[in-house]
Amino acid sequence: MRDRRTTVFSVLLAATLAATVAPAPALAQPAGVAAQAEPNQVQNLTVVQGDGYATLAWTPVDGATDYQIERTPIAADGSATGPAVITGVWRPNRQINNESPTFADAGYNPGARFQWRVRARFGTTVQPYSEPVSGTTLAPWGDPNVPGENLRTQWETTLAAQYTSDVNEYAYTAALDEASDRVRVTEIGKTALGRPINMLVIGYPTPAATPEAVAATSPVMVNCNVHGNEPGDREACLIMARKLAFSNDARTIDLLSHTTVLIVPTINGDGRAANTRGNSTGQDLNRDYSLIRQPETFALVNMMRQYRPVASYDGHEYGNSSAGDLPMLPPRHQNVAQSIFDESQHMIEGHMYTQGAKDGWWACPYGCNGGGNVGLSEETILRNTAGLKNVVNSLLELRSSGGTTRPDEGNTANNRRRKSYSALWTFNQFLDYHRANLKEITTARADAITFQASNTGRIVFRGSRPIVAHPAPHPGEAPPPLDAPKDNLILDNAPCAYKLTEEQYHGARTDGPDGLRTTVAERLAAHGWQVVKTADGYVVPLAQPERGLIPLLLDGLGVEKLVDGERVYPTLTGKHNGKLVISGFACLKDATVTGPVRVQPGATLIATGSTFTGPVEATGAAGVFLTDSKVVGPVRVTGTTGPVVVVDTTVEGPVVVSDNRGNAPLVAANTVTGPLECTGNAAAPVNIEVANSVQGPKRDQCASL
Repeated sequence: MRDRRTTVFSVLLAATLAATVAPAPALAQPAGVAAQAEPNQVQNLTVVQGDGYATLAWTPVDGATDYQIERTPIAADGSATGPAVITGVWRPNRQINNESPTFADAGYNPGARFQWRVRARFGTTVQPYSEPVSGTTLAPWGDPNVPGENLRTQWETTLAAQYTSDVNEYAYTAALDEASDRVRVTEIGKTALGRPINMLVIGYPTPAATPEAVAATSPVMVNCNVHGNEPGDREACLIMARKLAFSNDARTIDLLSHTTVLIVPTINGDGRAANTRGNSTGQDLNRDYSLIRQPETFALVNMMRQYRPVASYDGHEYGNSSAGDLPMLPPRHQNVAQSIFDESQHMIEGHMYTQGAKDGWWACPYGCNGGGNVGLSEETILRNTAGLKNVVNSLLELRSSGGTTRPDEGNTANNRRRKSYSALWTFNQFLDYHRANLKEITTARADAITFQASNTGRIVFRGSRPIVAHPAPHPGEAPPPLDAPKDNLILDNAPCAYKLTEEQYHGARTDGPDGLRTTVAERLAAHGWQVVKTADGYVVPLAQPERGLIPLLLDGLGVEKLVDGERVYPTLTGKHNGKLVISGFACLKDATVTGPVRVQPGATLIATGSTFTGPVEATGAAGVFLTDSKVVGPVRVTGTTGPVVVVDTTVEGPVVVSDNRGNAPLVAANTVTGPLECTGNAAAPVNIEVANSVQGPKRDQCASL
């Protein structure tokens, strides 16, 4: 299925997308009958083939400090066709169950045949090798004789001698779109130099037709290449897309029947073409996801607002040659909801560490093994920005060089293959985690949304949650620095909202590329934040799902802020008896109102943590925000000209949301004992996939909420 905005370079397909390698058997077989064991000889070596790697496992030798893995290329008759080389060194901190050692051997050309042996070392003293095990490695996925499956990237056809160019990427992804009903390629934006930023939308039997429909499938996102000189993850993404597009195995069909996979191969096409970290302006895009000054980051954040992925991975490469194969890290910023941090960390330590130990890959925290002052709390980094947007997610860093544990990577192609196939393993594990833990992921997201919308707790402008160290030897024995917040970057008394002037909101900016600069209004809209137009400015309430990010951009204490917004504090706390008429701006925090509440035309009500005994009615208001509250009586919001947000509120009575003129009303996570009725709204209300509990009927535009 093709989005016609996608550029197609069909004339290049014959030259650049041909298949070159035939499939091969997957399982290794022993080379012969084992002789009587020598002292300290490794026993019970097995080799199982994976996509671009082979998992070696063996029985440990008492007293061994590490193990060396030897690989020899062989012919079909078992004769050597090249020299034996040490391709890996196993150390106890590679895996959580180091009493059952495994090693993922990688870097070879897939489809070749090898013999493997393993030997223990006591310090520097080597012990006898195991009996050899031989096998043919798996060829790149896809039958070269089947149209669609036979598509290959430039990286694959050149045996990793060349990375896939932008022209080849466009041709390859367009061919996937053309050949598979499961794939739709859509352009989400353009780079500063005008290159398309494409996204593959993949579902079964076809992907949902609109962003809103995709959002309803709890989609997952992989952002493959933000730093142009770190292309290893991108190659993995393109290979994974082919298998998702054409494989009919039970896992793929089941996965795509229950979610949508969003793959952004290259957000930084200009940097990739120039092989530079930054984009064409020199901006490190992974320091711009909150500020979205650049067209590339603006496009990705705007896409996230529309498609609402519930989980994501962000691909990078890392220069520390002594680190693990796959350093990972959750969103650590302290404004990230606890539920998002916990679920992200469980995905890493509960799943990736466990599966890494099974398959032989060394996952560890970003910064492990002397990695330095990395993995901190900048909200400009996608890992943290996504967490502040209530997305369960992780950073992935591919160790850029082999180092002492992968000594056969002096050959550039070997190094590139190990990196990309380790990324492919990670992304596949990520998809499996999402499929197996979707309930936990969506629960964490719902808890985060209701917590943030309640505007509860302090605001931290910079500071990370700690990553707890595990007792050595363990993959998590050396986490990144603590990065605790400084006292002057903590605001204990959070405001109700921020107020911006006309100039701050709509005024011309000086940040961003010439001719492509956007206003604060455009950036807040891309983030999806609700803004109320008042008589003397614009009010951005904190009682909305991305509360943790809002102050970082609009408060004077923000380390990397957009503007110095004016803090607006609650106008009513405590008890109020009798009728409450709101004719201007009112912010209620932990208030108790006994009597009816009426919001007059043009007025604004923001209420969090409050209790109302009596009806709440707003007609023609500028904005209504009702979160983390309780209403004993009906709620009726009609004719509002601005935003309507009703989240995590218990209403003992009917709720009517009708004829509102602003953005789609947000009606989510509420408990309603009466009917929920929504009619005539300019945009149908949404619940951003956090359902309401309604005892009465749900009618009209709210029927699916």
